[in-house]
Amino acid sequence: MNAIYLDHAATTPVHPDVLEAMLPFYTANFGNPSSTHSFGRGARTALNRFRDFMAKSLGCLPAELIFTSGGTESNNMAIFGVLNANKDGKKHIITTQIEHHAVLHPCERLESLGYEVTYLPVDPTGLIQIEDVEAAIRPDTVLISIMYVNNEVGTIQPIEQVGKLARSRKIPFHVDAVQALGKLPLNLAELPVDLMSLSAHKIYGPKGVGALYVSKNTRLLPHSYGGSQERKRRAGTENIAGIAGFAKALETSLSAMESLVQDVMEYRGLMVSILEQQLGCDSFVINGHMEQSIPHILNISFPGTSTETLLMNLDIEDMAAASGSACTSGSLEVSHVLKAMKLPENVTASAVRFSFGMGNSIEQIETAAQKLATIVKRLRSN
Repeated sequence: MNAIYLDHAATTPVHPDVLEAMLPFYTANFGNPSSTHSFGRGARTALNRFRDFMAKSLGCLPAELIFTSGGTESNNMAIFGVLNANKDGKKHIITTQIEHHAVLHPCERLESLGYEVTYLPVDPTGLIQIEDVEAAIRPDTVLISIMYVNNEVGTIQPIEQVGKLARSRKIPFHVDAVQALGKLPLNLAELPVDLMSLSAHKIYGPKGVGALYVSKNTRLLPHSYGGSQERKRRAGTENIAGIAGFAKALETSLSAMESLVQDVMEYRGLMVSILEQQLGCDSFVINGHMEQSIPHILNISFPGTSTETLLMNLDIEDMAAASGSACTSGSLEVSHVLKAMKLPENVTASAVRFSFGMGNSIEQIETAAQKLATIVKRLRSN
């Protein structure tokens, strides 16, 4: 049978148009954009064109976009860059308990260096409360970092509210928007956000390329040194082919966003409907916020089974799903996100994340849901 890929939150396949846009920069247009000869000038012109297009699409200035190697580097650059630029001796950071490890691990590192970090709690749907953010702010708060869309349960955080609060207190606000790009409208000219992390491979672009938006009013020192690329904020030869792919992926995902949202809503509804028919409404639990979430991510628990066994059986049936973040999926530990949501142990220990995308179809979802129901029935009967 044909494999069914339901792990688009981990990575998406490269769109054919994206690959076509990238290929010339591996062949004829291979110049280094820092070189002064015609090959380099051609690459520099292309780089400027891609930056201009992405900036216009996101509602920011071209000079406010720094190209990186992906979401992890963007998050690290934002956090350490703002703190290194801080001249006031402030050493308090606010984030949440459900951030991606690309934010949590830098915060842990900063704690070892003498910084204090407040990890905001979430309710059982994975949502923070704006009152908790306000209560956590101190005179020495130097940064607030909160993800837009949770990568495990799909819950959307009140970014605009937090941003307005941060602006009123003159605190830089960083948003990890890796899972929001291509799923939600992002207009940086309107959003009260100072820094935003983005990644190409979540929107049908190549792996190994991302971007960090840094508002022109935000001070940030470089995290790496060695060259004057990216206005001396990120040393290293720019990944022109990757950036070409990123720009094309952004164009493709934005043009298809409305129709894709409709498709994945249908996929989500169909999978839940089949599971209800086959297993009963009370035999599984949907994790995350029922309304304030993106439909692309469906995190379901099947009490009476285990995540590891479910994923193994799904894989045997040629179906790809996940236990949570791809960066930690090799670990058998219970998701830190579900733990933070304070869900019952039988729910956290049996959770599987399904994430839908362009490559899926109604037929695939029907097949996947039927096979999933069969697997759950078999495991529960053993």
